[in-house]
Amino acid sequence: MLVVGLAPGLHGANRTGRPFTGDHAGILLYKTLHGQGFASHEGTADPRDGLELIDCRVTNAVKCLPPQNKPHPDEVRRCNRYLAVELAAVRPRAVLALGAIAHRAVLMAFGLPQGRTRFAHHAVHELPATTLFDSYHCSRYNTQTKRLTARMFEAVIRDIATFLRGSR
Repeated sequence: MLVVGLAPGLHGANRTGRPFTGDHAGILLYKTLHGQGFASHEGTADPRDGLELIDCRVTNAVKCLPPQNKPHPDEVRRCNRYLAVELAAVRPRAVLALGAIAHRAVLMAFGLPQGRTRFAHHAVHELPATTLFDSYHCSRYNTQTKRLTARMFEAVIRDIATFLRGSR
């Protein structure tokens, strides 16, 4: 599985060097990955904590810290070749897009039209090269407003784990 977030966070990957490490979104992400067997433990704010991902990789649609912590469409376009190279190298059977921006970036990286599929939380899309799963981003804003609960996020990750176990 390849998890695609938005961009390095100021207090997360931009500071620590490991995606989602040291920011609020990482707490839910790594705890949930661990709960479904994709991580050796729940992770900490320290990128040297020995966390190992299992059949999983975490990346971002944009590689640089964007203004106001939200990538602009031109930044996504400029960075998309890096995501395309990563997708080609990893060849994941499942991709988890955290939010609509990540969803659109994945489509762009595969050279697919933006209108091919619409982002929706807990949606699943068959693409020519992989299966794309959507979830609201596990950001502090989304969890504090209850747009995304831990239970909702766990359901998406559980479905991906079930899918991957069934496709081996």
